Amino acid sequence: MSVIDWLEGPLWRVSATVFVVFALWRLGAVLTTGRRRPEMPPQGSPAAGALRTTVGHFWPRRIIRRRGKTWFVTLAGYAFHLGLFTLLLFAAPHVAFIRAHIAEVALPVLPRWGFIVAAEFAFAGLLALWVRRFVDPVVRFISRPDDHIGAGLTFLVMLTGCMALGQQSVALRAIHLGLAELWLVYFPFSSLMHTFTWLPSRLMTGAAAGRRGVTW
Repeated sequence: MSVIDWLEGPLWRVSATVFVVFALWRLGAVLTTGRRRPEMPPQGSPAAGALRTTVGHFWPRRIIRRRGKTWFVTLAGYAFHLGLFTLLLFAAPHVAFIRAHIAEVALPVLPRWGFIVAAEFAFAGLLALWVRRFVDPVVRFISRPDDHIGAGLTFLVMLTGCMALGQQSVALRAIHLGLAELWLVYFPFSSLMHTFTWLPSRLMTGAAAGRRGVTW
């Protein structure tokens, strides 16, 4: 069995299993731990509060829109996350891998120019946000090693993926697969879990505020 066979076979199944099991475990803990029944009658609508908070926080609040840092973080964040999401689901090698190893789904395939544009947005956003962790005193103070490890792993997975795009080097493909599987194993135990926790967190926070009749 070749290295590629190991990476696409047993090691892929192990990393995917770790990712799914522990991501579900952590998400379940977020949804069930530390909640208690409210004792006071509601002063507003929890559903309306959840919806208002979730939708309203996709864009900067009016009071901070004039700050350059606000737009920097907002645009860099959208560039990175949307670019990475596009690459993960619609890059031609990923579509082929999903069909072969996960499920037979008819995902559209990005043309080469689309891959390049999405990759440039993703790299620009990731590097801008990562550099900010070093140069902004407040963000540097609250950043943990986990944040840098997650950013570094994501960068390496993206970089090796771009380098292996032509599929002319088996070594590059193996390095990319190995890093991607390491990223999957690290994911559930790191701050990368915000990929799944941001929505329930925002819904629960908004619902709690709405129940109290608070708008924010």
